Amino acid sequence: MSLPHDTPLQKLQFYATTAYRCGYLQHQLAQSLIATPQHLVNAEIYSSLIQQGFRRSGKFAYRPHCESCRACIPVRIVTNEFHCNRSQKRAFRQHKTLTTSIIPVGFYEAHYALYAAYQKSRHEEPPDDAQPKTQVNEIEQYQSFLCQTNVESVMVEFRENGALKMVSVIDIVQDGISAVYTFYDTSNKKASYGTYNVLWQIEWAKSLGLPYVYLGYWIKDSKKMAYKQNFQPQEQLVDHDWVK
Repeated sequence: MSLPHDTPLQKLQFYATTAYRCGYLQHQLAQSLIATPQHLVNAEIYSSLIQQGFRRSGKFAYRPHCESCRACIPVRIVTNEFHCNRSQKRAFRQHKTLTTSIIPVGFYEAHYALYAAYQKSRHEEPPDDAQPKTQVNEIEQYQSFLCQTNVESVMVEFRENGALKMVSVIDIVQDGISAVYTFYDTSNKKASYGTYNVLWQIEWAKSLGLPYVYLGYWIKDSKKMAYKQNFQPQEQLVDHDWVK
């Protein structure tokens, strides 16, 4: 399978995965469209792919390709038109003392410890007897997911009084930045780290002169994705066109 309407992508081939359990909608199966070969998906090619609704997981570029479901809608924030609402302004003031450091993508013990705690708090799933979890394979999964990239990527640390509170993996593409994944300290129930993080990314994209922050997929019936609609104005990719 190919994408004939975009000349830079002519060297790529695309294949659909077998069905797997959807991570966002219960009792649903999902499929993805994968761009191959991986070594050709460089920063320039990925910029074209992301404009067509693709995302990145490690060195894999993919987009949803489910036969009977179109729930995953790519969204991006228009940075120069964005205005904070009252709760977002409050979140920004609450965490304005956070300091940031932009560092190369790689494996850092402190990052993984924060990630593991975040996953246990927010995304713990029932054990799969067929694939028992061990610390070794969980670290390998983390590394392949967030510590490998073949495009222009960075990690951003957010600290408070030296203590690591949040980490973001961000791709830089031709017309914006793409929020690959963010994880943070969930022990403070009054914190608004997730909201603050998106606001920070919007300001950073503006400082780079980039018009968009790509937030990945919004899914109407997924509580995990509901927060994305709080950042307006934004555009959605509908029938191959970005519309407000």
